[in-house]
Amino acid sequence: MTRAVLTDIEGTTSSLAFVKDVLFPYARRALPNFVDEHTDEVAALLGDDSLTAEQMVKTLLQWMDEDRKITALKTVQGRIWQSGYEAGELEGHIYEDAVRGLRHWHENGLALYIYSSGSVTAQKLLFGNTSHGDLSYLFSGYFDTTVGSKLDSSSYAKIASALGFAPAEVAFLSDHPGEIQAARAAGMQTVLLARDGQGQPPFARSFDEITFP
Repeated sequence: MTRAVLTDIEGTTSSLAFVKDVLFPYARRALPNFVDEHTDEVAALLGDDSLTAEQMVKTLLQWMDEDRKITALKTVQGRIWQSGYEAGELEGHIYEDAVRGLRHWHENGLALYIYSSGSVTAQKLLFGNTSHGDLSYLFSGYFDTTVGSKLDSSSYAKIASALGFAPAEVAFLSDHPGEIQAARAAGMQTVLLARDGQGQPPFARSFDEITFP
């Protein structure tokens, strides 16, 4: 029996284009000023207080270019996006079918959780500032890469343990086959989201096609 749903964000609840074409460029533009204003904080995150502000910016930009899943980078991006949401310059994108599905599952007693490579701060900001309103009330908890890699089955075992559920009672949703494989290896139920209809069956094209036992 399914007791909890753990969902990815990019390509699953939210458009990849929103992340790549809106959030990432926004963080890139704001990064130099953020580092100048929070030099000591960023140095602590990078674990090297000998770096100049220019070197920190260069390092973080390189990680952005390489799409590195590094906690320090995700933390800085989350802080920058927080300012953008608070200023009304950003609005989180959530697919309408995802909103319907999440609301339906919440109303029917399923516990909902997020597991994303983006920081917990960024996750909360995205769901708290959407065109559908504040959706953060739907979720009972959030997980990011501090729990481990999304391609490592032990990360999903840790999450299930933290939730107090058997892995088989948790359904993980993602558009990434590697993440699906890792969650399945940990004993979780899995649903691959392939919104373009391209992928190794079985998969769902939207949340409207997902049902749980």
